[in-house]
Order: sequence, then C-alpha cells, then structure tokens
Amino acid sequence: MAEFSHLNISIITYYEMLNGLLYKDAKKQLKIFQEFIELNTIIPLTIESVNKSAAIQAELRKKGVEIGHTDTLIAGIAIVNDFPLITNNSKHFRRIKGLEIVNWTK
Repeated sequence: MAEFSHLNISIITYYEMLNGLLYKDAKKQLKIFQEFIELNTIIPLTIESVNKSAAIQAELRKKGVEIGHTDTLIAGIAIVNDFPLITNNSKHFRRIKGLEIVNWTK
C-alpha cells in the first residue's frame, strides 16, 4: 500500500467520523482522530460542490439507485475538487459518473 503524508478529507466524512466517536463516547479514539485531522486538510462544502451533489442525487433518484445524501455530498466534494474518492464501498459509489474511485483494501 502506498503511504501518504497528507490527506484531503471532506467535511461530511469528518462529521460522520466525529459523530460516531462521540456517540460511542470513545475518548481515546477521539483524541487520536483529532490529532490525525490536524495533520490533514478538511475540504468544505461550497456552493459548487452542493450544486454538483444535488445534480448527482437527482440523477440517482430518477434511476432509483440513491446512495444517501451524505455519500452524495462526499462524492460531489471529490468531483468538484478533482480528488479521487478513497473508499472500500466501490460498489456503492460506482453509480456516480465522473467519480474516480480508489479502494486501498485491494
């Protein structure tokens, strides 16, 4: 597996991780996560990424293959910023045209 000194993390992914750790009251893991986040960049939602995400969501919804709003927002942020999406859920995200998917587990 390749090693990277810096990652770009969507604000949505940050929210999902933080929410899960707070819900589990995982204080030790929360501290480690916060230290990890400080070494990387959180990519915010912008009007452009929200517009892209909404278009993706509408297209998937019309086809009856929605993946959920948070994942659609993550995909929109990746596409607009021209970032690959690192995920173990390739099957889920491959429904989105123009999204580069990388699965580090394979």
